[in-house]
Amino acid sequence: MLTWKQLNQKAPKPAGRPPSFDRDEALKRAMHVFWQKGFEGSSLNDLTAAMGIQPASLYKGFGNKQALFEQALALYLAGPVAFIHGALTAPTAYAVAEGILHQTAEFLTRKGARTGCMTIQAALAGSAAAEPVRRKLVALRVKDQESLRRRFARAISEGDLPPTANAADLARFITTIFQGMTVQAINGANRKELLRLSDFAMRAWPK
Repeated sequence: MLTWKQLNQKAPKPAGRPPSFDRDEALKRAMHVFWQKGFEGSSLNDLTAAMGIQPASLYKGFGNKQALFEQALALYLAGPVAFIHGALTAPTAYAVAEGILHQTAEFLTRKGARTGCMTIQAALAGSAAAEPVRRKLVALRVKDQESLRRRFARAISEGDLPPTANAADLARFITTIFQGMTVQAINGANRKELLRLSDFAMRAWPK
């Protein structure tokens, strides 16, 4: 017979329902879909099929398509292209620029890679519904270029670059080269060709 104490004990709470999918893995798969097809080119069917989930789980776990894209973009920036911000810590402006270009060549041609850059591929949006995504990606690229400008401006003030150098022009130059390398990689350029291109570009670096 149960005692009075046992009768009044609270029943243990049932364990929460275990997640039906691996959220991190699903987000990674969504990132690759957006990376390959862009924002507008990625349908909900494409995304849910790649993620291995139903539409209801996508909305419950990630929000709408734009919210999912923004989470996938954050994963992309912190992972595959984190080297761009990492290069800013190089000791000289030359090493910063060369590091970005060389690592971009390696990134775009790594084994099993999807050619191109997600921030460029996904920005090819034309509809009104996709305009917030396009603006976000444009702002992101502008912010990255500004980070380069500040780094080069510091190099000028420290004497690492000549006083006649223009930090904004240098930032725009390096940005243009590594964005152009994406197009070249999509067109079939291999690593050796992209590295040769980056070395050619660095010959224009101010002495």
